[in-house]
Amino acid sequence: MAETGNARADAAREAVVEAALRRLDLDAKARLLSGQDMWSLPALPEIGLASLVMSDGPIGVRGVRWTADDPSVALPSPTALAATWDPELACRAGVLLAQEARRKGVHVLLAPTVNLHRSPLGGRHFEGYSEDPYLTGRIGTGYVTGVQSGGVATTVKHFVANDAETDRFTVDNLVGERALRELYLAPFEAIVAQARPWGVMTAYNQVNGTTMTEHRHLVQEVLRGEWGFDGVNVSDWTAARSTVGALTGGLDVAMPGPVTVYGAPLARAVRDGEVDESAVDAAVRNVLRLAARVGVLDGAEPAVTEVPGPVDGADLAREIARRAFVLVRNERGALPLTAGATVALTGAAAREARVLGGGSATVFPARIVSPLDGLTAALPDGALSYAVGADPDTELAVGGRDFTLRAVCRDAAGNVLGTGTAPGGQIQWLGSDLPTGVSHVALHTVELTGTFTPRESGPHTFGIKGLGAFTLTVGGTTYYDDVQRPSGGDPFAVFFDAPVPRAQAELTAGEPVDVSLTHVVTHPRGVPLKNVIFALAHQGPPRDPDELIAEAAEAARGADTAVVVVATTERVESEGFDRRDLRLPGRQDDLVRAVAAANPRTVVVVNSGSPVELPWRDEVAAVLLSWFPGQEGGAALADVLTGAHEPGGRLPTTWGSLRDAPVTRVVPEHGALAYTEGVFIGYRAWEKAGRTPSYAFGHGLGYTEWTYESLEVEGTTARIRVRNTGARVGREVVQVYLAPGAPDAERPARWLAGFAGAEAGPGQSVEVTVDLPRRAFEVWDEKAKAWEFVKGSYEITASRSLTDHRLAATINV
Repeated sequence: MAETGNARADAAREAVVEAALRRLDLDAKARLLSGQDMWSLPALPEIGLASLVMSDGPIGVRGVRWTADDPSVALPSPTALAATWDPELACRAGVLLAQEARRKGVHVLLAPTVNLHRSPLGGRHFEGYSEDPYLTGRIGTGYVTGVQSGGVATTVKHFVANDAETDRFTVDNLVGERALRELYLAPFEAIVAQARPWGVMTAYNQVNGTTMTEHRHLVQEVLRGEWGFDGVNVSDWTAARSTVGALTGGLDVAMPGPVTVYGAPLARAVRDGEVDESAVDAAVRNVLRLAARVGVLDGAEPAVTEVPGPVDGADLAREIARRAFVLVRNERGALPLTAGATVALTGAAAREARVLGGGSATVFPARIVSPLDGLTAALPDGALSYAVGADPDTELAVGGRDFTLRAVCRDAAGNVLGTGTAPGGQIQWLGSDLPTGVSHVALHTVELTGTFTPRESGPHTFGIKGLGAFTLTVGGTTYYDDVQRPSGGDPFAVFFDAPVPRAQAELTAGEPVDVSLTHVVTHPRGVPLKNVIFALAHQGPPRDPDELIAEAAEAARGADTAVVVVATTERVESEGFDRRDLRLPGRQDDLVRAVAAANPRTVVVVNSGSPVELPWRDEVAAVLLSWFPGQEGGAALADVLTGAHEPGGRLPTTWGSLRDAPVTRVVPEHGALAYTEGVFIGYRAWEKAGRTPSYAFGHGLGYTEWTYESLEVEGTTARIRVRNTGARVGREVVQVYLAPGAPDAERPARWLAGFAGAEAGPGQSVEVTVDLPRRAFEVWDEKAKAWEFVKGSYEITASRSLTDHRLAATINV
């Protein structure tokens, strides 16, 4: 009955859509397909259509303004969400984000990212889920289901093979059809089939010679034709380059506006006979269907009329973080901490928490709980000491909590037009996102002005991130009055270039000093969207790193347990560039070794969004991976370290050294990047190469023990019984892998076919059921251009990780 009701509702919405479409002339239709500004489509009052509003949102909903005035809940990174191996938890995250979107007037969330971790050097992997297409599809399905249950659309991105950042606007990724189907398209296909997303976003890159915004085969024939996708296809921002190519390729919406390849150029192309108006109608129909689903088209009942109940964002962020933490090593019972034990905490990353990755995923939460904050609150007075030890920031960092700044906007005569907030010393006003009373026509200068209160005495370095004319004044002295120019040809260099040092001032701890950074606003010719982007950066007085490390080691020597927090930075993991190595920045490796030498009970917390090398991993008692843990990361860390909760995560991607990694090419040659490894990425490649990583896919320890008691297979359904043989409640992730009975060089040695979570108290047993999908037994036949079911013998293993197999059975299919 429910399906019948849904079909009836869909038909009713389609009738409203068709009626609205018939009332639009060509110019209105063309205008609707082009963004009116950075984040929205134009309203068409003549048909009762309100403006559709979009927002970045993998971990939180920023809204249409880059400001801390309207804070956003910041959840842990997508890699953290995948590390929970819990689609239901991903669904709950989606429900929260839909709630946030409705609060901010957002109809379309530009998420989730389901591109794969093809190489560990991918700089934006923190925004994707996993190296495995099946796990990625399951987590993405949960996320999309949750968001859309709240009446908010998702755009599954970036379609497709957008797996690295180097030359991402132009690179031609050469991918064999089998790898494309079995790996890179697979998460999109699963999400379309299981969650029916209302949108996808096509990527900047080319695939096999065709730009994705014009890829008729993959969009029209595969996505829409084979899979039945009926949602909106929106371009990545500035990705659309050809009016005719984009329309015939299946692109519905070109973003951002107001000047794009659609709008007036599209209407002109129709009138000139270059494209048929029926193709425009098809795109408009998709946009109107989306508008009807989210409730902004008069006469159409929204797809969701009753949204889920309210979700506490801070509580959920904390739960996801601790469920995502992966304990990869725990020797000598180092964790959980012993009650009453003294703890020596070290690492600049423990005090200045990095809770999210750089780039478009950035949001501004109302609060951030650092590891130092979390442990200070959780441990008794006098139990915790702190030393800086080593700083991951080897370059200037944007602003920070020691600045109190506001932005003052003036016209050419010096008159104040308006003022705005400046989160951490950063201005990022995109398009019409300007303070009240300010327009691009009148705006001449923006001054970041306020005070800086140093924590330490000595020489403080100040710098500028941005392009154009700047004047930098500290303590009444002007240190810089000149033009800062780009370092390369990246059109988004203003977003991703490093800050440039421009001043050094001798300051005294605790004594505030006036600071001012004035920027003369200019807009380059030929750039349709007017943006104001710059920031004030800072670095404290340099101290002898050996001295800092020695201080930390001495503090560790006198404590029961030493906890070292290490991290990457925004200059290591961010949108806009790939990594050159997998090393922790600065002297953090040296810090770990020194502390471990001083205290055998050393616990290292690794705060990164994707793999880093851990050359000291066998020298320490415990290693806990925290990813980018969101706004409540420090509180969740205290929960796990003290044993209030166990770390629940399992690795969604393989961790190993760059030297041993089988797939490392992310830099194109002559404009192209060949995926010569075929279907062998991630753990598939490690096994084929016969190499042993630091920690295998699926690995993760808890605070209890599990015995695998039985594995029964009936058809393609596996039933696994496990028993908690430890002393406390725990959760196990039962992983099921398939291996062909006869070795086949063309297929991986084994692959993930299913998983399930099992929760039990001490001594209790529980049975989980894992249905193995038909696709797990199929390969893509490039000659037949179809899926082939591979009959024969398979070994099924019930495992704790890719390499920790507990039970096995053989089946014939």
